[in-house]
Amino acid sequence: MPKFRTFRAESIVLKHIDWGEADRILTLYTREQGKLRVIAKGVRKIRSRRAGHLEPFTHVSIQLATSKDLPIVTQAEMIEGFIPLRESLMPMTQASYAVELLDKFTYEEGENRSLFNLLKNTLGRLVRPDVDHSLVLRYYEIRLLDFTGFRPELFHCTVCDDEIRPENQFFSALLGGVVCPRCAKKTSGLLPISQDALRFLRHFQRSAFKDAARAKPTPAAHREMEVVMQHYITYVLERGLNTPKFMRHIRPDDSGPANS
Repeated sequence: MPKFRTFRAESIVLKHIDWGEADRILTLYTREQGKLRVIAKGVRKIRSRRAGHLEPFTHVSIQLATSKDLPIVTQAEMIEGFIPLRESLMPMTQASYAVELLDKFTYEEGENRSLFNLLKNTLGRLVRPDVDHSLVLRYYEIRLLDFTGFRPELFHCTVCDDEIRPENQFFSALLGGVVCPRCAKKTSGLLPISQDALRFLRHFQRSAFKDAARAKPTPAAHREMEVVMQHYITYVLERGLNTPKFMRHIRPDDSGPANS
């Protein structure tokens, strides 16, 4: 009987699908090997001790055995469950957006510890009541775009390359960044972006989260940043995502982005 190599991976569970009568196929984002699809055998059985360790958003240490198909989960030990994310609808939806975004931007292409740490830290921030969760998501989007090679240009006009002046600008998904008012007159497919919203996005792009979290965008600036980021992300992915529309649906009508 052949011996299969085993290895351990520190992982965030992105999603799972049922497989067969008692198994699940998990999509993980691991610190050591990036995105992996693995199979957890028997995890849907009532007596399975691993089921609670392998739910979406869970930070877990997993031991895997290689096989001719998908790696097989042999052990799972929870590091952090991020339980509050499952206790109300908005935090769960925000966490679902974070994992969906990373899932759509990545392939099974090897290690990216910056992305792993970004996702892990973002889930941790979404359980904190003392931070603006919508700000957490805008920061997450900006940094994820950076780490996956789609960093938007926010400091120079993408047409003339002049430094952006402190005035209202425009954003081009096609060109991958801001367009100054002069060049906007001869450029199509633009979204307006105010000086205020652009200032916050630039701050997020060049700051650690500790500094970014001190920002206090107005509800209008929040909404504007969300529109611009969703426009750009949809263009890059060539498709819309499922969770942003639902997040807008459950958001209170009289407020901007909300924590819960």
